[in-house]
Amino acid sequence: MSIVAFVNQKGGCAKSTTAVHFSYWLFHKQRNVLLVDADAQRSSSIWLESLEVPIPCQVVQSASVLLTELPKLAEQHDAVIVDGPAGLSDATKAIVQCADLAVIPCQPSGVDLRSAADAIRLIQQAQVIRGGAPMAAVFLSRAVKGTRLKDEAIGHLASLGVPILKTVIHQRQAVADTFGQAATAWELLGKAAVEAADEFEQLFREIMALLPKE
Repeated sequence: MSIVAFVNQKGGCAKSTTAVHFSYWLFHKQRNVLLVDADAQRSSSIWLESLEVPIPCQVVQSASVLLTELPKLAEQHDAVIVDGPAGLSDATKAIVQCADLAVIPCQPSGVDLRSAADAIRLIQQAQVIRGGAPMAAVFLSRAVKGTRLKDEAIGHLASLGVPILKTVIHQRQAVADTFGQAATAWELLGKAAVEAADEFEQLFREIMALLPKE
């Protein structure tokens, strides 16, 4: 019944990676989950189709179709996960108008932080129109451990006016390899994959805590 959208105007910030891993995680929690791929590159839908587990996915890129179909899909599933397009397009605006929770992945760079701020402003405009919805949260993705840049980025995100999720998804080659290996972090071997899977688990538990209890 919930629509969780991963949005940011900048590509390469881990929207698709997070959306696919979240869908996979929910599927293995016995949730009736659907991923909606609204990105022109179709990374998440291609990725899901390559996995062995049958996680349903639909490609919907038209703003008008998103506005009409997302609420209907939410009625048919426990969770609808939306992989938003790059850019603050009409499609992104439509997604934000329908979402229960908009999650903004942000890398620790000046360009990414500005992009996250723009996405947050778009969400805040929707909140005014919708009387508070969608809820919003931001998290740091592809961060390098022990760097000053990571700490500075967390400090900057704290000033943007939306909750920051405590979990940080760190940069690991194991995560970068998942798409090419038609897998998720849970299916790969090695310490880095295990650590990445643990971080995703923590992140998704935080996200679920923001959603209304069933």
